[in-house]
Amino acid sequence: MLVFSCKNLSKAYGGRTLFSEISFELYQGNRVGLVGPNGVGKSTLLHILAGIDSSDSGDCKLHAGARSALLAQQHNIVEGRTLIEEARTAMQPLLDAQAEMVAIGEQLATASEEEHRGLTVRYDRLNEWLQVHSGYTIDYQVEEVLHGLGFVDQDFNRVLTSFSGGQQSRVMLAKLLLSAPDVMLLDEPSNHLDIKATEWLEGYLSRQREAMLIVSHDRTFLNNVVTTIFELSERGIAVYPGNYSAYVRQRQERYDLAMKTFEAQQEYVEKQVDYIRRNNYGQLARQAQSRMKMLDRVERVEKPVQISGPVLKFATSRRPGDVIVEAEHLSKKLGDKQLLTDVSFQLQRGQRLGIMGPNGCGKSTLLKLMLGELKPDKGIIKLGHQVDVGYYDQHMETVMDDLTVLRAVWPPGDPTITEQQMRDFCARFGLFGEMVYHKVSSLSGGERSRVVLARIAALNVNVLVLDEPTNHLDIWACESLEDALSQYEGTVIVVSHDRTFLNRVAQMLIVFEDGKVHVVYGNYDTYRALAAQQTPVKGKQKEKVEVVSKTEPTAGAAKVKRKRQFPYRKAADLEADIASLEAEIEEMEAQLILPEVYRDGIRVRELMADLEEAKAKLPVVYAHWEEAVELNANE
Repeated sequence: MLVFSCKNLSKAYGGRTLFSEISFELYQGNRVGLVGPNGVGKSTLLHILAGIDSSDSGDCKLHAGARSALLAQQHNIVEGRTLIEEARTAMQPLLDAQAEMVAIGEQLATASEEEHRGLTVRYDRLNEWLQVHSGYTIDYQVEEVLHGLGFVDQDFNRVLTSFSGGQQSRVMLAKLLLSAPDVMLLDEPSNHLDIKATEWLEGYLSRQREAMLIVSHDRTFLNNVVTTIFELSERGIAVYPGNYSAYVRQRQERYDLAMKTFEAQQEYVEKQVDYIRRNNYGQLARQAQSRMKMLDRVERVEKPVQISGPVLKFATSRRPGDVIVEAEHLSKKLGDKQLLTDVSFQLQRGQRLGIMGPNGCGKSTLLKLMLGELKPDKGIIKLGHQVDVGYYDQHMETVMDDLTVLRAVWPPGDPTITEQQMRDFCARFGLFGEMVYHKVSSLSGGERSRVVLARIAALNVNVLVLDEPTNHLDIWACESLEDALSQYEGTVIVVSHDRTFLNRVAQMLIVFEDGKVHVVYGNYDTYRALAAQQTPVKGKQKEKVEVVSKTEPTAGAAKVKRKRQFPYRKAADLEADIASLEAEIEEMEAQLILPEVYRDGIRVRELMADLEEAKAKLPVVYAHWEEAVELNANE
């Protein structure tokens, strides 16, 4: 069922076009990821769809009777209200219906026969409506969502003003989930969640029937939740069926094909121009003039553009000792909370260490202990010989607000660097043009993040200590940072809840979990695989640090019988469909580079649309064939 539609939406700010003439539809059950570089207008689009902002042109239409809701970033806290009371307000219509039923029940006791009939009808309607909308399990639903988002029972009766800003953001998310609007507009829903809560949210959203438009830079989240990707750019919205991984593959395929078509047309045009130039006078002048007129009628194919991140690079200074960080029997308590108990580990030169765990478990505290900003209660922790540290704090307070970008990045004590050299250096981090003369205080979160990274890179340190460095970066900047850290010759210590980032960067993990600290030799996938297998922890049982290494999957595990997802069809028939689709794809790709086709821009667009549709069908037919091969023989 269609629940939301947009037609020809355009929006500009300060003379700069954010997006132009974009149109799309949302149907019940659609889970759409909205991606695009920072500044392209993703959040602005959500605010327009929610009716908070207005477009310059175009129209948005919500289906009759449908409700939409935007994840609120502003916290309208009611003084004195507790967490459980605030969460229950999201289900106010159900609570009102319950209260009305109670009132009707009391009226029935004294009602006349005529009144009794009308009250009974109303009572039955309310009862039916509550059953359809799970109105008799309100407390269960509220507790499920609050627990899933990381709150504990002891939090329920705390007043909202006692919670941090991040916790209050989680309350807003809980209210939106509980209100279950027909269209959920979610702007970075996992921003204030740790990995455990994010994984719970992924499962919860995947089970819902509502339509969703989700802005997120968490690639694992997009892989696990969405069924379609909308890529927003100045050119409009490009639609890609599937999750984030499917989008990446299709995006590259589309770019390669569009570039091939563009280059073929350019080659054709150049040949015609050369012929016209050589034969503009003489016996073939008439043919040359004819070709010129024909060339003027050719609709030109635009050169494709790919979104890309800044080209980041970190260089090292002097070579440090073999051991970068050494901790022995480390313990630390903050307030009444014991964060670390008898922790020991050693980090070697050149290793890339990831630190992960729930909010408030002690990750940032461990970093500050490494840097000497905090002292341990017990044990020792020390940096190795000739260690030069570049520190990225998650609040980005290491750069001063009143400095220009250029001065904030400029390394101290080096008079040989010229201003042009520093401008070129800043440009590598996506800090271009006049932006380098802007005050740091005027920058967006993503821009400020790149300033901090550029400042660290300019110091040529041999150890990078990064606390949640991807929080304000878009997907393409995250990928650039991952590439830069993977090529960095120094040592990396990073706190992150970005699972894709940890997979691509980390070679070793320190995991805070259930009051214990585990050391995992591998990345996030290694940790998940070990957790799924429930691998026994190796090492001395009395040690607080448990060392987990890679193991082979358990042999002889019982194989779960596959369930049929597609209608019964013979494998041979599906093989014929696959062959036919592959032939169609090859034929369309061949047509796209024919001169008579790429001269016709309209035909090119039609062919590319048909080609994308055929490519989207192919993996589905393959999956159907695989199922038929496995299950048909057993039935």
